Amino acid sequence: MRIDTRLPALLLALGWGSAGVAQDAWTQRKCGLYAAAWQQVLDANALDGVRETFRQRHQDFIDRGCPAETRICARTQAEIDLADLMTVLSMNEGMASTFVPFGCPDRD
Repeated sequence: MRIDTRLPALLLALGWGSAGVAQDAWTQRKCGLYAAAWQQVLDANALDGVRETFRQRHQDFIDRGCPAETRICARTQAEIDLADLMTVLSMNEGMASTFVPFGCPDRD
């Protein structure tokens, strides 16, 4: 049985089928940029008023490769300010504001 490889080759040449690979590379790059920004923030700030739980969950987000489903709720003013700063730093690197892991559960 002979398999016709022309269609898959054409699809790859047109860029179809490679979006997942490109997306993964961009996701990894975003996470690397985000991790570098986080390290700069840590090096330059004492982070007074930021709970250890918040810091640890944020570091876990980075250590796990910045998974999209992560949500970390900023509760103190210092945490809200930090979340805002990380969002701005991310956007300065070309990421959407939806990349950052900050969000709180809806309350009824």
